[in-house]
Amino acid sequence: MTSTPENKAAAGLATWSDERLVAECLKGNADAWNAIIEKYRKLIYSVPIRYGLAPHDAGDIFQQVCMQLLEALPTLRDPKCLAAWLVTVAAHGSLQWAGRERRFQSFDFDAKPDDGPVAAETPYALFRELERSRILHEALADVPLRCRQLLRMLFFDTPAVSYEEAAKRLGLATGSIGFIRMRCLNRLRKKLEERGFA
Repeated sequence: MTSTPENKAAAGLATWSDERLVAECLKGNADAWNAIIEKYRKLIYSVPIRYGLAPHDAGDIFQQVCMQLLEALPTLRDPKCLAAWLVTVAAHGSLQWAGRERRFQSFDFDAKPDDGPVAAETPYALFRELERSRILHEALADVPLRCRQLLRMLFFDTPAVSYEEAAKRLGLATGSIGFIRMRCLNRLRKKLEERGFA
């Protein structure tokens, strides 16, 4: 993403609580609004994708959710639950969008019955999963670089990188990868515990 003055200002407010950001938005602080959007951009966008919508449709859902948030800010009951509210609104929007899309699809008499791509997850279950994923990625970003690189290679890359290849990429002895892996996992576990990951 290109760094703009708006992005820099939003990044400066990233450590603010949702309650403070919402309060500042209500005072007309545009930087606070940009910070909320930047903070939850990936979360909002990921919901329609999880519901099987195309990326361009996910962009439309994202815009809808942002407009609904702007309208709802003055009456938002609990800003601490902003992430859950956003996921719920995005999930409802995704389900409605998918339903409209199905109505306009041509009927294929030879096709097998199919319920379509919409996930059966409730918004709450989806929120919990996305929240866990966010916490995991934040914790991973908080471990030392070599640990982060090794853990990504062994557990996040598809297909997973072999110990030999990981050792080669990191300039380590193959025999040391198992020990370093365990130490890195322990560091990651501590970071997750600090964030209340369960």
